[in-house]
Amino acid sequence: MPYFTYIAKNQFGETVKGKVEARNERQAASELVVRKLLVIDIHPLTEDSLAAIKEYMFGVKFTDIVNFTRQLATMISAGLPLATALSILVQQSKAEMSRMVANILQEIEGGSTFGDALLKHPKEFDSLYVQLVKAGELGGVLDNILERLANNLEKSKEFRSKTRGAMIYPVIVLLAMAIVAVIMMIFVIPKLTAMYKDFNAELPFLTMLLINLSTFMVSFWWLLAGGVFGGIILFRRWIATSVGRHTWDKFLLKIPIMSELIKKIILTEFARTLALLLTAGVSLLQAMEIVTQGVNNIIYREALQEAIKQIEKGVPLSKALAKYEEFPPILHQMISVGEETGKLDEVLGKLSTYFEQESEQAVKNLTAAIEPMIMIVLGIGVGAMVIAVIMPIYNLTSQF
Repeated sequence: MPYFTYIAKNQFGETVKGKVEARNERQAASELVVRKLLVIDIHPLTEDSLAAIKEYMFGVKFTDIVNFTRQLATMISAGLPLATALSILVQQSKAEMSRMVANILQEIEGGSTFGDALLKHPKEFDSLYVQLVKAGELGGVLDNILERLANNLEKSKEFRSKTRGAMIYPVIVLLAMAIVAVIMMIFVIPKLTAMYKDFNAELPFLTMLLINLSTFMVSFWWLLAGGVFGGIILFRRWIATSVGRHTWDKFLLKIPIMSELIKKIILTEFARTLALLLTAGVSLLQAMEIVTQGVNNIIYREALQEAIKQIEKGVPLSKALAKYEEFPPILHQMISVGEETGKLDEVLGKLSTYFEQESEQAVKNLTAAIEPMIMIVLGIGVGAMVIAVIMPIYNLTSQF
């Protein structure tokens, strides 16, 4: 359906601007009236405008969901009705986020529950989010649930920022190395090659290898670009298969140092999410199913699926996890303590903090190991290129 931009007055007399999705202007105006807005101006959104291009270029991001949850939790805790809080967020949000919140508000005003309205946006709100909201609505504690959910999302956001931020430096260095190498091969080496030919110089093997590689890149750059692009497509298709996914995820768990970081990240998210669900009153079996859906590594996902089958038969969670080497002893030992004391959610919360600290240490270890390796590779590459370029020049000068 097309979009319409509007200018209207809200119930407080304030002028608000935004957009609404509707079949025509009449339906758009009716939608705004339902939101208790007095329409001043409404017209179709022109797709050729620069503002529209900027608005639709980016979708809803994880940060937007975090901010939405925190703002909604704050307003509901302050006593605002859910519909009123969502109306305010529609006005304050931008682009796709505003459209999505408006659709949620429309569903709620049509008689749907908040949890059911969120189900229509599975890309933005995962099963964990939806199940927690439903549990909050059924228990009449939606404000508390949203507060915990906001805290959890903020911790997850901070955790992701730390792990990703630690990898920025090596990625930038490697990217710079690749760019410099390409520039040398395409622009610098061909000029040196022409000079060597003029002098009929006898070139060392390393220089000949560099010249041949440069000639190939200049002449067949399209083949290299196509090969890289095709390789990426083939890799994505292969990893989408069951065999490919198993092979890749198993490979990631065997890489020295990197595997420890991956394991700690998975365990951190597992403990934190399970603790949040159990605190909200979700049953253990249902909570495990939700947590399993959010695990990206198929090796861990299959282990959790098998653990769920054991739990269905009455086996305690600690014993079900103890059967798989993917889960360290401290995990099922602490869970066993939580089961015996009846404080499983608290124990899982402490475990998530422990694994998060371990993850941060794994990140430091990884960066500490990568930096000298990058310097070695960079030194070898630059040294080899310098030798290949300088040696023929030195030989020419010595002849004179």
